[in-house]
Amino acid sequence: MVKLFRESVREAVMETKEMSIGNYEEAISLWESCESVGLDKRTDSRERISIYLQRNPGLSFVALENSKVVGVVLCGHEGRRGYLHHLAVAEGYRRKGVGKALVERVVSKLRLVGIRACHIFVFADNIDGQEFWQNIGWNERTDLKIMSKNITL
Repeated sequence: MVKLFRESVREAVMETKEMSIGNYEEAISLWESCESVGLDKRTDSRERISIYLQRNPGLSFVALENSKVVGVVLCGHEGRRGYLHHLAVAEGYRRKGVGKALVERVVSKLRLVGIRACHIFVFADNIDGQEFWQNIGWNERTDLKIMSKNITL
């Protein structure tokens, strides 16, 4: 658990901790409130997120204020590169360092497990999201296009 502090009074106002499936309901509610987070009922169900957290232990985090989830980020890797998904911060907590703190925590954990590069998928029309990532030192890749295929069972 990492506590974030308000500089003027040094009182704890927020903490970040590893996400557990117990945070799912609050996380999904937060993701649904953010139009820039692309959800999929098949891949973002409670069951699938539980599997994701189990396969990627210690890499996904929530930001809490008074035990309420105000920020969340999923992260995993395939052994070479990390991938961040669904970074979201509640409306009243944006532009206060919550998202940056979550990303820094993820990057620190990736570094510990030997991952040296990380990617994030940002919608092409999400200008605020693109500015956020650029402002915290991430670079746009213009040499790649993402291609996807839905796999039905």
